[in-house]
Amino acid sequence: MSETQCSHNCESCSANCASRTGGAPQSMLEAPNKLSSIKKVIGVVSGKGGVGKSLVTSLMAVALQRKGYVCAIMDADITGPSIPKVFGVTGPAAGNEMGILPVSSKTGIDIMSVNLLLENDTDPVVVRGPIIAGTVKQFWTDVIWSDVDFMFVDMPPGTGDVPLTVFQSLPVDGIIVVTSPQDLVSMIVSKAVKMAEMMNIPVIGLVENYSYFKCPDCGTEYKIFGESHIEEIAKEHNLPVLAKLPIDPALAQACDQGKIEDYQGNNLDAAADQVVKFCSR
Repeated sequence: MSETQCSHNCESCSANCASRTGGAPQSMLEAPNKLSSIKKVIGVVSGKGGVGKSLVTSLMAVALQRKGYVCAIMDADITGPSIPKVFGVTGPAAGNEMGILPVSSKTGIDIMSVNLLLENDTDPVVVRGPIIAGTVKQFWTDVIWSDVDFMFVDMPPGTGDVPLTVFQSLPVDGIIVVTSPQDLVSMIVSKAVKMAEMMNIPVIGLVENYSYFKCPDCGTEYKIFGESHIEEIAKEHNLPVLAKLPIDPALAQACDQGKIEDYQGNNLDAAADQVVKFCSR
């Protein structure tokens, strides 16, 4: 009797294999492109949209690149990609028979985003969840990531298909949770942290964006979005606060102009050191 090749679809299969009968669970990790070399993978997540997750992703990569590490960014926010715009890079991404080549920024940060594969970067990506998740997998398996010390994965908000795919398919070393000062953030952060715990992914720490605005004339700090609750949330989950980012018009302008690498702020330098320390344990 000939053997039937496993389709990995237990719902339509009648075989009593080990995975169905309680055998040892098999890893769902996908192998990277055989030409890739990626030492550490850091996910950047948020429980809700609009808190500055892509900004934190970009600033972390820039901060570590300035410290002499080779960084890359996988833009896993397939339906709302913004990383290429922030860095001023455009497609189309090139490729060959060995795989797809990421686009490098001015300072050498390798970037892959669906916007680098579209004919026009304003074209919408209108696809269902499984296809989006499959695209993220391909960014790992088909893209050639050469000699990367830290890869940052900019994930869409929430706890849906893409975060689940990243946590299951990529060897994520830790995640950074991005928050804002609003009251509802406590609940949102808890969801993101609990999902990471369920997937056995360690949380490196929290970054609060929009913490305050510092008046350039008098130096007074104004809490435009309300008082910060980040310390309470961090204590509740026994996590460190990596940084509190101010509202900075100069940073917003740099992002709009695709010149984030020219921004001279150092608000995430200490956070970058924390990431290096965490990954060296």
